[in-house]
Amino acid sequence: MSQSEISNYLKQTHDRVFEHNHAWAEEQRKRDPDFFTKLSSGQTPEYLWIGCSDSRIPAEQITGLGPGEAFVHRNIANLVVNTDLNVMSVIEYAVRHLQVKHIVVCGHYGCGGVKAAMTPKDLGLLNPWLRNIRDVYRLHETELDAIKDEKARYDRLVELSVIEQCRNVIKTAAVQQSYAKNQFPIVHGWVFGFEDGLLKDLKVDHEAMLHSIQKIYNLTEE
Repeated sequence: MSQSEISNYLKQTHDRVFEHNHAWAEEQRKRDPDFFTKLSSGQTPEYLWIGCSDSRIPAEQITGLGPGEAFVHRNIANLVVNTDLNVMSVIEYAVRHLQVKHIVVCGHYGCGGVKAAMTPKDLGLLNPWLRNIRDVYRLHETELDAIKDEKARYDRLVELSVIEQCRNVIKTAAVQQSYAKNQFPIVHGWVFGFEDGLLKDLKVDHEAMLHSIQKIYNLTEE
Protein backbone atom coordinates (compact mmCIF):
# COMPACT_ATOMS: atom_id res chain seq x y z
CA MET A 1 0.00 0.00 0.00
CA SER A 2 1.16 3.50 -0.78
CA GLN A 3 1.40 6.18 1.90
CA SER A 4 -1.80 7.83 0.66
CA GLU A 5 -3.64 4.49 0.66
CA ILE A 6 -2.53 3.82 4.22
CA SER A 7 -3.69 7.31 5.29
CA ASN A 8 -7.08 6.79 3.64
CA TYR A 9 -7.45 3.36 5.21
CA LEU A 10 -6.65 4.67 8.69
CA LYS A 11 -9.15 7.51 8.28
CA GLN A 12 -11.86 5.14 7.04
CA THR A 13 -11.41 2.66 9.87
CA HIS A 14 -11.44 5.55 12.37
CA ASP A 15 -14.55 7.17 10.93
CA ARG A 16 -16.37 3.83 10.66
CA VAL A 17 -16.42 3.47 14.44
CA PHE A 18 -18.19 6.82 14.85
CA GLU A 19 -20.65 5.96 12.10
CA HIS A 20 -21.50 2.73 13.89
CA ASN A 21 -21.75 4.59 17.19
CA HIS A 22 -24.27 7.09 15.80
CA ALA A 23 -26.31 4.29 14.26
CA TRP A 24 -26.25 2.33 17.54
CA ALA A 25 -27.29 5.36 19.61
CA GLU A 26 -30.17 6.10 17.24
CA GLU A 27 -31.33 2.49 17.35
CA GLN A 28 -31.35 2.50 21.17
CA ARG A 29 -33.40 5.72 21.25
CA LYS A 30 -35.94 4.22 18.85
CA ARG A 31 -36.28 1.09 20.98
CA ASP A 32 -36.46 2.99 24.26
CA PRO A 33 -36.61 6.80 24.40
CA ASP A 34 -35.45 6.67 28.05
CA PHE A 35 -32.52 4.31 27.36
CA PHE A 36 -29.74 6.84 27.90
CA THR A 37 -31.49 8.48 30.84
CA LYS A 38 -31.56 5.11 32.58
CA LEU A 39 -28.02 4.32 31.49
CA SER A 40 -26.66 7.53 32.97
CA SER A 41 -28.36 6.94 36.33
CA GLY A 42 -25.78 4.35 37.42
CA GLN A 43 -24.86 0.69 37.12
CA THR A 44 -25.94 -2.36 39.11
CA PRO A 45 -24.42 -5.28 37.18
CA GLU A 46 -25.11 -8.83 38.27
CA TYR A 47 -21.91 -10.18 36.72
CA LEU A 48 -18.18 -9.52 36.81
CA TRP A 49 -16.70 -10.96 33.62
CA ILE A 50 -12.97 -11.71 33.56
CA GLY A 51 -12.16 -12.68 30.00
CA CYS A 52 -9.44 -12.79 27.39
CA SER A 53 -8.46 -9.71 25.37
CA ASP A 54 -9.03 -11.67 22.17
CA SER A 55 -11.09 -9.42 19.88
CA ARG A 56 -13.37 -12.28 18.82
CA ILE A 57 -15.00 -12.74 22.24
CA PRO A 58 -17.14 -9.71 23.16
CA ALA A 59 -18.67 -10.58 26.51
CA GLU A 60 -22.02 -8.86 26.04
CA GLN A 61 -22.70 -10.20 22.56
CA ILE A 62 -21.99 -13.86 23.29
CA THR A 63 -24.04 -13.81 26.50
CA GLY A 64 -26.91 -11.62 25.36
CA LEU A 65 -26.27 -9.16 28.17
CA GLY A 66 -26.96 -5.48 27.67
CA PRO A 67 -25.23 -2.29 28.80
CA GLY A 68 -25.07 -2.11 32.58
CA GLU A 69 -25.48 -5.85 33.13
CA ALA A 70 -21.82 -6.93 33.21
CA PHE A 71 -18.72 -5.32 34.69
CA VAL A 72 -15.94 -6.42 32.33
CA HIS A 73 -12.20 -6.96 32.74
CA ARG A 74 -10.08 -8.47 29.99
CA ASN A 75 -6.41 -9.36 29.68
CA ILE A 76 -4.21 -11.78 27.77
CA ALA A 77 -5.35 -15.34 28.55
CA ASN A 78 -7.88 -14.22 31.22
CA LEU A 79 -5.43 -14.50 34.10
CA VAL A 80 -6.07 -13.54 37.73
CA VAL A 81 -2.67 -12.77 39.21
CA ASN A 82 -2.43 -11.59 42.79
CA THR A 83 0.33 -9.07 41.96
CA ASP A 84 -1.70 -7.52 39.12
CA LEU A 85 -3.24 -4.41 40.70
CA ASN A 86 -5.51 -3.99 37.69
CA VAL A 87 -7.48 -7.20 38.09
CA MET A 88 -7.28 -7.05 41.88
CA SER A 89 -8.78 -3.54 41.83
CA VAL A 90 -11.54 -4.69 39.47
CA ILE A 91 -12.47 -7.58 41.78
CA GLU A 92 -12.40 -5.32 44.83
CA TYR A 93 -14.64 -2.71 43.24
CA ALA A 94 -17.04 -5.20 41.68
CA VAL A 95 -17.54 -7.14 44.90
CA ARG A 96 -17.45 -4.49 47.61
CA HIS A 97 -19.06 -1.57 45.76
CA LEU A 98 -21.12 -2.98 42.90
CA GLN A 99 -21.98 -6.12 44.87
CA VAL A 100 -22.02 -8.39 41.84
CA LYS A 101 -23.68 -11.75 42.36
CA HIS A 102 -21.59 -13.79 39.91
CA ILE A 103 -17.93 -13.70 38.89
CA VAL A 104 -17.20 -15.43 35.60
CA VAL A 105 -13.72 -16.35 34.46
CA CYS A 106 -14.10 -17.10 30.76
CA GLY A 107 -11.37 -18.58 28.61
CA HIS A 108 -11.59 -19.84 25.05
CA TYR A 109 -10.32 -22.78 23.10
CA GLY A 110 -7.48 -21.95 20.72
CA CYS A 111 -6.19 -19.25 23.07
CA GLY A 112 -3.05 -17.68 21.62
CA GLY A 113 -1.75 -16.84 25.09
CA VAL A 114 -1.95 -20.48 26.17
CA LYS A 115 -0.23 -21.61 22.99
CA ALA A 116 2.48 -18.98 23.40
CA ALA A 117 3.08 -20.09 26.98
CA MET A 118 3.80 -23.60 25.78
CA THR A 119 6.25 -22.43 23.13
CA PRO A 120 9.93 -22.79 24.14
CA LYS A 121 10.76 -19.26 23.09
CA ASP A 122 11.81 -16.01 24.73
CA LEU A 123 8.80 -13.68 24.39
CA GLY A 124 10.30 -10.69 26.14
CA LEU A 125 7.93 -8.74 28.37
CA LEU A 126 5.31 -11.46 27.98
CA ASN A 127 7.53 -14.01 29.76
CA PRO A 128 6.50 -13.21 33.37
CA TRP A 129 2.82 -12.96 32.41
CA LEU A 130 2.74 -16.24 30.50
CA ARG A 131 4.69 -17.99 33.23
CA ASN A 132 1.42 -18.12 35.14
CA ILE A 133 0.09 -20.48 32.46
CA ARG A 134 3.28 -22.51 32.51
CA ASP A 135 2.79 -22.87 36.26
CA VAL A 136 -0.68 -24.31 35.60
CA TYR A 137 0.91 -26.88 33.30
CA ARG A 138 3.45 -27.73 36.00
CA LEU A 139 0.65 -28.29 38.53
CA HIS A 140 -1.19 -30.62 36.14
CA GLU A 141 1.79 -32.04 34.27
CA THR A 142 0.89 -35.71 34.72
CA GLU A 143 -2.63 -35.30 33.39
CA LEU A 144 -1.60 -33.11 30.46
CA ASP A 145 1.36 -35.24 29.40
CA ALA A 146 -0.95 -38.24 29.23
CA ILE A 147 -2.98 -36.52 26.48
CA LYS A 148 -1.27 -37.48 23.23
CA ASP A 149 -3.32 -35.35 20.86
CA GLU A 150 -1.79 -31.86 20.87
CA LYS A 151 -5.04 -29.96 20.27
CA ALA A 152 -6.81 -31.90 23.01
CA ARG A 153 -3.90 -31.17 25.36
CA TYR A 154 -4.10 -27.44 24.64
CA ASP A 155 -7.87 -27.47 25.10
CA ARG A 156 -7.50 -29.16 28.46
CA LEU A 157 -4.82 -26.67 29.51
CA VAL A 158 -7.26 -23.87 28.65
CA GLU A 159 -9.83 -25.47 30.96
CA LEU A 160 -7.35 -26.10 33.77
CA SER A 161 -6.09 -22.54 33.57
CA VAL A 162 -9.63 -21.18 33.88
CA ILE A 163 -10.17 -23.37 36.95
CA GLU A 164 -6.93 -22.12 38.52
CA GLN A 165 -7.97 -18.50 37.86
CA CYS A 166 -11.28 -19.21 39.60
CA ARG A 167 -9.27 -20.45 42.56
CA ASN A 168 -7.26 -17.22 42.52
CA VAL A 169 -10.47 -15.17 42.54
CA ILE A 170 -11.75 -17.11 45.55
CA LYS A 171 -8.48 -16.50 47.39
CA THR A 172 -9.19 -12.75 47.52
CA ALA A 173 -10.39 -11.16 50.73
CA ALA A 174 -13.23 -9.32 49.00
CA VAL A 175 -14.79 -12.52 47.66
CA GLN A 176 -14.31 -14.54 50.85
CA GLN A 177 -15.71 -11.85 53.13
CA SER A 178 -18.67 -11.02 50.89
CA TYR A 179 -19.57 -14.69 50.54
CA ALA A 180 -19.36 -15.23 54.31
CA LYS A 181 -21.70 -12.29 54.88
CA ASN A 182 -24.03 -12.39 51.85
CA GLN A 183 -23.64 -15.83 50.26
CA PHE A 184 -22.50 -14.13 47.05
CA PRO A 185 -20.72 -13.73 44.70
CA ILE A 186 -20.49 -17.20 43.20
CA VAL A 187 -17.43 -17.88 41.02
CA HIS A 188 -17.86 -19.69 37.70
CA GLY A 189 -15.44 -21.05 35.10
CA TRP A 190 -16.54 -21.05 31.48
CA VAL A 191 -14.86 -21.66 28.12
CA PHE A 192 -16.01 -20.27 24.75
CA GLY A 193 -15.70 -22.35 21.60
CA PHE A 194 -15.15 -20.66 18.24
CA GLU A 195 -16.33 -23.71 16.32
CA ASP A 196 -19.90 -23.60 17.63
CA GLY A 197 -20.14 -20.25 19.43
CA LEU A 198 -21.21 -21.92 22.68
CA LEU A 199 -20.06 -21.45 26.25
CA LYS A 200 -19.02 -24.54 28.21
CA ASP A 201 -19.64 -24.49 31.95
CA LEU A 202 -16.72 -26.19 33.71
CA LYS A 203 -18.96 -26.73 36.75
CA VAL A 204 -16.60 -25.12 39.23
CA ASP A 205 -17.84 -25.98 42.72
CA HIS A 206 -17.54 -22.62 44.43
CA GLU A 207 -18.31 -23.90 47.92
CA ALA A 208 -15.91 -26.85 47.73
CA MET A 209 -13.14 -24.72 46.25
CA LEU A 210 -13.62 -22.10 48.96
CA HIS A 211 -13.31 -24.68 51.73
CA SER A 212 -10.26 -26.27 50.12
CA ILE A 213 -8.29 -23.02 50.00
CA GLN A 214 -9.26 -21.58 53.37
CA LYS A 215 -6.89 -23.75 55.40
CA ILE A 216 -4.11 -21.52 54.06
CA TYR A 217 -5.84 -18.56 52.43
CA ASN A 218 -8.63 -17.80 54.93
CA LEU A 219 -9.17 -14.02 54.93
CA THR A 220 -12.65 -13.85 56.43
CA GLU A 221 -11.41 -12.22 59.66
CA GLU A 222 -13.25 -14.76 61.79
